[in-house]
Amino acid sequence: MTFFYSLFGFVVLQRLLEVAYARSNERKMKKRGAFEAGAEHYKWIVLLHILFFAALFTEVVVLGEKAGRSWAVFLGIFILAQALRVWALASLGRFWNTKILVLPGADKVKRGPYRWIPHPNYIVVALEIASLPLIFGAWRTAIAFSAANALLLLFVRIPAEEEALRAMKD
Repeated sequence: MTFFYSLFGFVVLQRLLEVAYARSNERKMKKRGAFEAGAEHYKWIVLLHILFFAALFTEVVVLGEKAGRSWAVFLGIFILAQALRVWALASLGRFWNTKILVLPGADKVKRGPYRWIPHPNYIVVALEIASLPLIFGAWRTAIAFSAANALLLLFVRIPAEEEALRAMKD
């Protein structure tokens, strides 16, 4: 159980630090004239992530799910996702955010994983939402939140981001 608490705490702390970094970037970008696009759905993304952590904690600690034989495979996927996360975040630098911010006149970032993949951070989130629970045998959380995340990303978030990117070109 110590491993669960350590990894769970690490990921929660990582998310809190990312939110702080995103807010700092948001303030700086807005000073340069950026505006937020797709703001109406942001609360649903935040809620999904909060509920994900609550469900994961509940399934592992309260329901007592245990890691299965393939826990190391899922840990490997999770670690790979972390490497991709750092690469994507570093590639966007001051433009990285949890919100969709548009800075008129800015060029679309085309370095790092963005050279080949249009939305690498969303792949990271999908890998994490699937792999983190499966490390600890929390298959219900993995299935439910993978499905919810896919629906939110495919039908709401990515279309809003693509529309904002198109608006940058105009």
